[in-house]
Amino acid sequence: MSSLMVDYIMSLDGYGAAEGWPGWWGMEGPEYFAWLEEDGKNDWVTLMGATTYRVMSAFAERGEEGVDALTALDKVVFSSTLAAPLSWANTDLVTGDAVESVREMKRGSRDLRTLGSLSLSRSLLKAGLVDRFRVVVFPVITGATGRDRIFDGYPDVKLDLIESRTLDGRSQVLDYKPTVLDGPPATGQQ
Repeated sequence: MSSLMVDYIMSLDGYGAAEGWPGWWGMEGPEYFAWLEEDGKNDWVTLMGATTYRVMSAFAERGEEGVDALTALDKVVFSSTLAAPLSWANTDLVTGDAVESVREMKRGSRDLRTLGSLSLSRSLLKAGLVDRFRVVVFPVITGATGRDRIFDGYPDVKLDLIESRTLDGRSQVLDYKPTVLDGPPATGQQ
C-alpha cells in the first residue's frame, strides 16, 4: 500500500499566497531549489485541484525556476471545471470523487503527495488517508495581503515531528505524522 503526503508552502502566519507578492514570497534560494530538484526525483504521483493546477502549469509554461522537476512527475488533477486533455505534461484529469479515487490509488505501489490544493488536502485528511504532513514555512508574515488561509476548516490534528531542516538559512521544512482528533485531548494527555 502506498503512502500519501500533504505538502504545503506557507507564510509563518499560515497563508498559501499573498496579494502582490512573488512566488515563494521572493524568499526562494539555491538550497530550496536544490531540495526541490532532489525531492522531484521521488517516484510519486502529485495530486492537485484545479486552482493549483492553473497556477503551477502557468509557472511551468513561463519556465519558472524550480518547476522543471514537477513537470517531469506524474500528476493527477481532480476537477469538475477543467476539460481533458490538460496541457501540462504528464497530467491526468479525474472528474469523479477525489476521496474515493485517492483511496483506490493508495492500494497501488506508488506514493502520493498533494501540492497546495487546500480543499482537496482537507478532505483527504478528514477521510483519514494522509500518512505525512509536510510544510515549508517561509519567514514572512502576510497578515495584510495574505490569501488562501491553509488551515481554515481543518479538524483538530495532532502532529508528531518526523524531520526538520532549514534551507538557505531562513525557510523551515517540517515533516509530521498527523493524527486527526475528535477534539482537544483530555488534560494531561500528550
